[in-house]
Amino acid sequence: MLGEGFPKVLSAAADGDGAAFAMLWRDTHPPLLRYLWVAAGDAAEDLASDVWLDVARRIARFRGGEPEFRGWLFTLARRKVIDRRRYEARHPESPAGDIGPLDRPASDDTFASALEGISTEAALTLIATLPRDQAEIIVLRVVVGMEATEVARIVGKSAGAVRVAAHRGLRALNARLAGARTVLPGQQGGATDRGGVTL
Repeated sequence: MLGEGFPKVLSAAADGDGAAFAMLWRDTHPPLLRYLWVAAGDAAEDLASDVWLDVARRIARFRGGEPEFRGWLFTLARRKVIDRRRYEARHPESPAGDIGPLDRPASDDTFASALEGISTEAALTLIATLPRDQAEIIVLRVVVGMEATEVARIVGKSAGAVRVAAHRGLRALNARLAGARTVLPGQQGGATDRGGVTL
């Protein structure tokens, strides 16, 4: 979070300052991408690009502080997800061909970033197993760190309904994690995710 410096950064970004816009992007893009990954899977990066294009077009008209900016950003993201789901429902895809050559790791990955990616991926994968509304609310509340009232405005529910959904989702995640830690007969140690990290 940019804190007290946010108004100055926002004003500069609205006036076309690329460095200021980059500061907004660096501050909010990682949680935005996590939210979109849970909400839209492999389409997350494409949707994030669309969101930032919208932000760039409309930022001069935005009014509000940092919490309002984050709320606006995630509202734009949620609308993109809803539009994407509607489009996919009307135009189902049937992939064909060999995608093996495209499914390769990047050449610049380091050991540390790989470990960080595995743990983040494992957590987001687990959250994505929840019902869609619970997963979305948990990402916004826990991963992004928004207040229940902010999340309520984004998802169109009451703050109480957001708290209940978050509570139920976190209880479900806790139960799933407890089940993953159970040692099955013949196993050495705890259960592991697909990246080999012990849960």
